[in-house]
Amino acid sequence: EAGKRGRKVLVLDHAKKVAGKIRISGGGRCNFTNLYVKPTNFLSANPRFCVSALSRYTQLDFIALVEKHSIAWHEKTLGQLFCNTSAKQIIDMLLKECEDTGVTIQANTKITQVDVGFRLKTDRGDYSCRSLVVATGGPSVPKMGATGFGYTLAKQFGIQVVQPRAGLVPLTFDEELLARTKKLAGVSVDVSVRCDNVQFSEALLFTHRGLSGPAILQISSYWTIGKEIVIDMAPGKDVFAFLKDAKSSRPKQFPATILAEILSKRLAQSITDDCGLDVKLADIPDKKLRQLGLAVNEWRMTPKGSEGFRTAEVTAGGIDTSEISSKTFEAKKVPGLYFIGEVIDVTGHLGGFNFQWAWASGHAAGEYV
Repeated sequence: EAGKRGRKVLVLDHAKKVAGKIRISGGGRCNFTNLYVKPTNFLSANPRFCVSALSRYTQLDFIALVEKHSIAWHEKTLGQLFCNTSAKQIIDMLLKECEDTGVTIQANTKITQVDVGFRLKTDRGDYSCRSLVVATGGPSVPKMGATGFGYTLAKQFGIQVVQPRAGLVPLTFDEELLARTKKLAGVSVDVSVRCDNVQFSEALLFTHRGLSGPAILQISSYWTIGKEIVIDMAPGKDVFAFLKDAKSSRPKQFPATILAEILSKRLAQSITDDCGLDVKLADIPDKKLRQLGLAVNEWRMTPKGSEGFRTAEVTAGGIDTSEISSKTFEAKKVPGLYFIGEVIDVTGHLGGFNFQWAWASGHAAGEYV
């Protein structure tokens, strides 16, 4: 966008190849946006900050760019859009757009110092500029070269940073809970999961360390240490009523057999074992059946932690939005310094929202730098 306005633009990247996270996203097919982008799909200390940029460059604008480059795409679930072939198509598209507007991209360049007046020292020479745009993301997936460089730079210029934390990340259990659930590793179930007043309904996956799957990744961005999460493993079904009906009609059946009609056999057996109810339904008091029903409809548990930045898809927190113009993305304290994308305290839900935030915030800044 800056190149279209005739600005002389140089992109410096410390990676050997640009767009590494695009390359690995969406299983290699890049979930590049979502059909249903709205401000409520984003988490921030200031929920309104994202509104302006998202309204000025929408998912339809990015889809139009994808189609301009004849990239075939498809919708999966919940409005998630993917390339039919490869994420490399999105990278090539962006590089072609840069090439067409005279933007120079220089990879494998380590920035060692940024001085006032935007004089940059690098291992490949020194540079100076009138406008400096920081698009460094956060420290999630460090094996891809991700670091907290953007936060360090912000603090150098006196700009506040909201404490970064892992977002869209699997949650882990303590040893006691893990001992009960480890045997379920690989089991997936459609659930409704909530933390405080936030709720998501998608798939959950048991792992050797705790829980993963889309529902857990979504709620993890809202979860903090010590908070309880509540999981309904049979959304829309009153499991106690279901068990009570079965007790009347099939009293000689075991509860695990009945639960296996709505849950996987392994999960049904594990839950009934935990409740100590490996007996016939006829021998189980309604009070105990109600507890079993709640174990399915309202499993309350407190994760020990998360897998951290190592496997987090995004970083929550970041540059304090009160420090930045929501129109131009320029730092209020430092004229000419801009922050865009994941480095800012704006975190999207799973499903293409974080890419749309990158496109929208980058487009907004590009109109003003």
